Amino acid sequence: MKPFLLIGTRPEDAAADGELEAVLRFGGLDRAELVRVRLEAGPLPELDLDEFSGIVVGGSPFNASDPVETKSATQRRVEAELAALLDEVVARDLPFLGACYGVGTLGVHQGGVVDRTFGEPVGAVPVTLTAEGRADPLFAGLPDTFEAFVGHKEAIRTPPRDAVVLATSPTCPVQAFRIRENLYATQFHPELDVPGIVTRIEVYRHAGYFPAHTTETLIAEVRRQVVVHPPLVLANFVRRYARD
Repeated sequence: MKPFLLIGTRPEDAAADGELEAVLRFGGLDRAELVRVRLEAGPLPELDLDEFSGIVVGGSPFNASDPVETKSATQRRVEAELAALLDEVVARDLPFLGACYGVGTLGVHQGGVVDRTFGEPVGAVPVTLTAEGRADPLFAGLPDTFEAFVGHKEAIRTPPRDAVVLATSPTCPVQAFRIRENLYATQFHPELDVPGIVTRIEVYRHAGYFPAHTTETLIAEVRRQVVVHPPLVLANFVRRYARD
């Protein structure tokens, strides 16, 4: 099988490695079947996209909607390199799954409006599939409404013109969308179970997603959540697009 490509942008090793392990585990992949590039650590290497079954873009502390003058040189480089990659990915309709940060990257690239109107605090929310989502193979096996972990400062306010909205939540109208046939982005985290979000909370306690003094209370809250369905999205993505 040709490997999948995971593009990460998290500078914190604990969060980056946890993301890698989650994609491997929930995608049913072994280490040889997933190539990781940590884009925050250096320029995107030259890639032959014919050598990959598909691309997964993980979450990020970067916010696409922040004013350009406030973005670091690293963030500006990452955004430029992802935009250039998406030029080819979209033109070829190459299988792509962006988790959380993928909404910003794919959404902005395709002309959507991303801002802080529909940010959601860290925790579990009920995500409901649209009619199109219920018919989409990426959500096969998921109930019409399921709990998923979120935690984001920005979100899609206006979807790209050609986007098909696949899922929504009470506080964020676009929880997932598709462009063309094979390009997906989710606002919720398909790679996060309870241990995974606990790690993220610990890593990002001072990143402005929640008051740092509430960290232990928040961890206790998420440990009471039952979140089991979102990883099926990763499994379905791998199952659908794995190729020799």
